[in-house]
Amino acid sequence: MTHVPQVKIPATYMRGGTSKGVFFNLTDLPERCQVAGEPRDKMLLRVIGSPDPYGKQTDGMGGATSSTSKTVILAKSDVVDHDVDYLFGQVAIDKAFVDWSGNCGNLTAAVGSFAINSGLVDKTRIPENGICTVRIWQKNISKTILAQVPITNGEVQETGAFELDGVTFPAAEVPVEFIAPVDPSEAMFPTGNVVDELEVPLHISATGILKATMITAGIPTIFLNAEEVGYSGTELQDAINNDDAALARFETIRAYGALKMGLIKDISEAEARQHTPKVAFVTNAKSYTTSSDKHVSASEIDLHVRALSMGKLHHAMMGTAAVAIGSAAAIPNTLVNLAAGGGVREAVIFGHPSGTLKVGAEASNVNDTWVINKASMSRSARILMEGWVRIPGDSF
Repeated sequence: MTHVPQVKIPATYMRGGTSKGVFFNLTDLPERCQVAGEPRDKMLLRVIGSPDPYGKQTDGMGGATSSTSKTVILAKSDVVDHDVDYLFGQVAIDKAFVDWSGNCGNLTAAVGSFAINSGLVDKTRIPENGICTVRIWQKNISKTILAQVPITNGEVQETGAFELDGVTFPAAEVPVEFIAPVDPSEAMFPTGNVVDELEVPLHISATGILKATMITAGIPTIFLNAEEVGYSGTELQDAINNDDAALARFETIRAYGALKMGLIKDISEAEARQHTPKVAFVTNAKSYTTSSDKHVSASEIDLHVRALSMGKLHHAMMGTAAVAIGSAAAIPNTLVNLAAGGGVREAVIFGHPSGTLKVGAEASNVNDTWVINKASMSRSARILMEGWVRIPGDSF
């Protein structure tokens, strides 16, 4: 029997924020994968090592978590006043599925440096020393993001002293701004309410009702009160991820929230939309110990947030969910705002399983409609490996 040999595809393996992913230049992909469709999805699945019934992604580049099962395709942008188009694919681990429904905010920090290194940013815009503002068009959600990439001697500066909880080693700081994460013509709160009564099955809540703030800024997110779903809000990963019944409850809540937000038309559609919406739970500031045994005092933070991604509690916080947190915190009387103490807030520091994160948002009320002008936070990014990935030639 004759087997088709492997093909090699230029690729770069990068960390961005608390995530890792395989980055591609669109023009480097096999021709049939340069357009959206089944061949592209199959190629990315094989690169990452999915679907893997063992849940390990041993035969691919994935790291068997939602944070490390990611792909990025970049191209020179045709959008006016933008440098690069950024397309993000969240690859399922145990299913043959690539979710294109949202953005990855963490990997956004790596998009700028990849774009510069790949020649996607005009050389006239790159200083010899200083900051290069990379103007990113996020194709999944049609939004603008600005990444402030440090440059030293004409090259991207990746090393530095900036520490990010959830990332072991320090690196150079990359401030990221999400411009108008919700267009004024769109509904930031799809139901029109900053807090809703979300109807859920009685095995989820004895009353069949959960209070929820459902917001689309950054990424569609459903915020719950930790106490209402039976948690203190200071939990680490094992408390949730080792409890199959808890994960099933959160997935049910996510599905009913997606329906309420108008993201799906039938509950059954939630299974094919794993990346969005996210579900998270919040509580007021409390002292706790992080996953790295670091003690965080209640006085150091404004609130706690725990968020699930692709069916598991995230080890830190997704970048796009951080945008949702900052945006919701800036708007009075959302569950996030109330957990942080209420009132007008331009920034919050929240606790997550790995530590703390500060995120800011500029909110304004225009004709009784809340608008987020921009949300900002700092991440870091680093090339881990570059060269080629190889996959069987008949796998896509």
